[in-house]
Amino acid sequence: MILYSSNIKEFVGNVTNRKIANLLEHLKKKELYKGTSSSEKKSWENSLIYISYILKKSKIPNDATIVLEYNIPMTSSRIDCMLFGFDKNRNKRCIVIELKQWSNVKRVEDSEMLVETYINHGMKKVIHPSYQAWSYMSLLNDFNKNIQSNNIIVDSCSILHNYHHCNNDPLLDDKFRGLIEETPIFYVDDEISLITYINDKIIYGDDCKIIKEIDSSELLPSKSLQKNIASLIEGNDEFKLIDNQILIYEEILSLIKKNEKNVIIVEGGPGTGKSIIAVNLLAKLTKSGKICQYVSRNTAPRVIYSYKLKGTLNNNSIDNLFKSSGSFTDVKKEIFDVLIVDEAHCLTEKSGLFSNYGENQIKEIINSSKCSIFFIDENQKVHLNDIGSKKEIQKWANMLQANVTNFKLTSQFRCNGSNNYIEFIDYLLNINFSYNKKINYDISVCDTIQELDKIIKKLNRKNNNARIVSGYCWNWNKKEINNTNYHDIIIGDYGISWNLGTKQTFVIDDSINEAGCIHSVQGLEFDYVGVIIGEDMFYKNNKLCTDFNKHASSDPSFKGIKKLYIE
Repeated sequence: MILYSSNIKEFVGNVTNRKIANLLEHLKKKELYKGTSSSEKKSWENSLIYISYILKKSKIPNDATIVLEYNIPMTSSRIDCMLFGFDKNRNKRCIVIELKQWSNVKRVEDSEMLVETYINHGMKKVIHPSYQAWSYMSLLNDFNKNIQSNNIIVDSCSILHNYHHCNNDPLLDDKFRGLIEETPIFYVDDEISLITYINDKIIYGDDCKIIKEIDSSELLPSKSLQKNIASLIEGNDEFKLIDNQILIYEEILSLIKKNEKNVIIVEGGPGTGKSIIAVNLLAKLTKSGKICQYVSRNTAPRVIYSYKLKGTLNNNSIDNLFKSSGSFTDVKKEIFDVLIVDEAHCLTEKSGLFSNYGENQIKEIINSSKCSIFFIDENQKVHLNDIGSKKEIQKWANMLQANVTNFKLTSQFRCNGSNNYIEFIDYLLNINFSYNKKINYDISVCDTIQELDKIIKKLNRKNNNARIVSGYCWNWNKKEINNTNYHDIIIGDYGISWNLGTKQTFVIDDSINEAGCIHSVQGLEFDYVGVIIGEDMFYKNNKLCTDFNKHASSDPSFKGIKKLYIE
């Protein structure tokens, strides 16, 4: 959706006459039905005055095009600024620009795409501005049919018009080198370089024609993306389907071919192959030209499965196929062919950091797609505000007039493919009340945390696939979130830090000296796991008991439980 578009001459006039911020505020309310905060309006004024200044000093023709706040189809994201025109060879060109008002940035040591800056009265972790611009460019290249077929060249850059070069600049770390080569970053003292960048790309105007081609285009995954994801799946043993996984996979594909409004619910316990089917469907459907995304609430599964496909954590268009469950609050009806929702039991009603966006994630996902697939295990809910259930999905499917099909995965592929282990755990947790089978697994109950630590570290030497995890019985210090030497969990003279950093790659990191949590391991696998059991779980009168009062107050998962308990 185009919020604002004009030729360069008209835009410069709107800025000069101090009309641009009020005009954007009016258009946002009219087109998006949203208000504008004073801070957003101020950012428009400051950033666009700078852009106007740069354009006036450049050689960009008056009949070239500028677009502001362009809403990318398939997302709730808006591109700050885009420039359009023709280069010296008469090629159609588009420049995607991310604008930032930052003046100070700190590095985030354990992340390849995040930095830290001052936002809303405090330091916050945010995406590197060039990565943000690159991701928007990548989305357009990968899914816009007219860009692909009409040979429109899309470039991207980020502009920080209040930021000065400094020694050992966090934004220019070596880990960002490849990113910045593809999507350059310009500071306030890079005026000449920025003008040269624009002059080299746009020589002739287009009179608003190119943006109309892009905005009116069908959505279609590019041939390179289709080929890329197919080759990544083929020959990858981690994603092989077997037994009733294949049956359900084929049944789902048959339903999708009918091109009807479908909601598919796939129920299965831990280790039954829900995620494997989800990733295979993502690859198959993308290869066939469907607009498809893998969706989860937790970041860790998206990062890990994207990594396992690519074999790297570096920037790659494959990342655009993996999205948060809160990404569909403002997405058009049925813009996706298929949305594949893993760990659907963790969906929430509202989205956003403060749970203040959207209406209902289940409704938004079903509304945004012709077919939505929910992989679910109601026994794995984590937060009190988790709403993912078969009943809730069925309710919204009925309201949105979708056909509902249910499947159930039963075969166990984790724990050496035996259901006995899962049945034994269910018995311990009072989910099942009888168990009289023998199991042949390495199960130990350690008297001390030191003993547990020693066993897991020894097992990890084999192939780096053993980890320590813990429940939320210890408060943690957010200021030390990335400091492995700060021990949140202290038991006697033993201490260990939480894996609560920003990368969400605990599973594949060298993290043997840290403790993971449910959010970093749910839906993922290890050879061995050592579990630190806190005071919230205890054995009494031959029965496993829990006490939520012993749960860490710093964990929001149980927020509101005391009120519910009183009621």
